[in-house]
Amino acid sequence: MQLRTAKDDAEVALNELRRLVQGLRTSSHAVERDLGISGAQLFVLRELAAEPGVSIRRVSERTLTDPSSVSTVVSRLVESGLVTRARQASDARASRLEISRKGAALLARAGEPYQARVIAALRGLAPRRLREFRLALREVVDALELERGEAPLFFERGPNEGKKRRVKRG
Repeated sequence: MQLRTAKDDAEVALNELRRLVQGLRTSSHAVERDLGISGAQLFVLRELAAEPGVSIRRVSERTLTDPSSVSTVVSRLVESGLVTRARQASDARASRLEISRKGAALLARAGEPYQARVIAALRGLAPRRLREFRLALREVVDALELERGEAPLFFERGPNEGKKRRVKRG
């Protein structure tokens, strides 16, 4: 049996990462083509169906995503008529999110969101293995000097992306 070198392990790891990203991309494109919404929107819509009347904060907990990113996706779902937003009777600052009839009809045609499958696969790992995986990913992200903090849902623009930046002149 031949031992793998560090380069071989890096190559295999990169290939596995490519496969994961390709699965996310392919799934997202299929959802867009078949349903007219993004994969992230389907993921959020599915989580809203699982717990009707929830808040943005609760959806962010269910999707393991930052509330501001979830809010951006929910706003798109509301604009497209798939979700309704109503003020909570007990707290006018809080919103109750519900799937509309149009949203329920769309969900009836949809499969399981790929992001939900990824979360299930991660949660299926032994706790020690998941922690090792998390730490290894953090090392890679740090080595790439990527910005810290919460990232948006896969293939969705974050709340601050796409905004024009003012250039100071003077």
